[in-house]
Amino acid sequence: MTDPLAIFPLGLTFEAFTDIDFWTSVGIFAGIYTIFALGLQLNVGFTGIQNFGQAGFMAIGAYSMAILTAEEGMNFWLSLPISILITIAFGLIVGLPSLRLRADYFAIATIAFAEAIRLIALNARDLTNGAQGIFGFDDSWDSISESIEDFIIDLGWTDVPGLFPLFLVTWGIAVLMMFSLTRVQGTPWGRVLRAVREDEDAARALGKNAFSYKLQSLAIAASIGAVAGWLLAIQLAFVVPDEFQPIVTFIGYVVLVLGGLANYWGVAVGAIILWTVLEGLRFLELPISETKIAALRFIIVGLVLIGLMAFRPQGVFGKREEMVLGD
Repeated sequence: MTDPLAIFPLGLTFEAFTDIDFWTSVGIFAGIYTIFALGLQLNVGFTGIQNFGQAGFMAIGAYSMAILTAEEGMNFWLSLPISILITIAFGLIVGLPSLRLRADYFAIATIAFAEAIRLIALNARDLTNGAQGIFGFDDSWDSISESIEDFIIDLGWTDVPGLFPLFLVTWGIAVLMMFSLTRVQGTPWGRVLRAVREDEDAARALGKNAFSYKLQSLAIAASIGAVAGWLLAIQLAFVVPDEFQPIVTFIGYVVLVLGGLANYWGVAVGAIILWTVLEGLRFLELPISETKIAALRFIIVGLVLIGLMAFRPQGVFGKREEMVLGD
């Protein structure tokens, strides 16, 4: 009898799941999107502002670092804080006129901002090298990576994946950010953010400048997006406009939905789940083209989200009461 799987090969190759390189790659992307979504969590989960422009802030951070280092010859480590300041400045430029708008108009404004940044990066060839991107900004990181790798080898692990140092640094930053944001959320400043989210008019009645707090939240989220941009640039070893399409922000929202609103640690869980599923499905074997398999991966993720919304709409670590946000 003919094996039906020989005619329609359907299955999943599991060899990759025992490969340390696979899990290192998954871990790096999950860590980058954990950091990326922490900014969204601050905005959406704790302040109640719908920021759909986080990919734009990520792009500004990555391009600022790359341009300052590769094009202007600036020290790599000095370029990092300067790129954060540049990204915060853009956050203020976006927030000052648009945070006074109604929530849905603000969301549209941030989408437009992110697309404008991407299109500028694509067309300002003298500054960004257009679609070809920017290379050669990571020499200093390579030296640090080699030092970390040598230290691990000295501990006895001789077969260290090349990207493992970046994995360690990415998750070190992510854990530090989650811990810091969780602590800050318990301060009076953090409690005012929640008050703004729940009832902005009531917060104003208590003498709080709601607009100022929302602007601060957006600026901090922008700086967090810049850090995610550095790490993505280092992981890819280049910066190109296509890496900052609007879908990047929407993937960040998927992470929020999976992990749960108003829970910083849940963001990490959501990112790990998402990237394990996305990368694992690359090894799905079907009698269709690679393009269709790529689309199928996102269909499967969509079905997972639909199931989650049906059975646990608050996410893995979210609370139902956190799902009701202020206008």
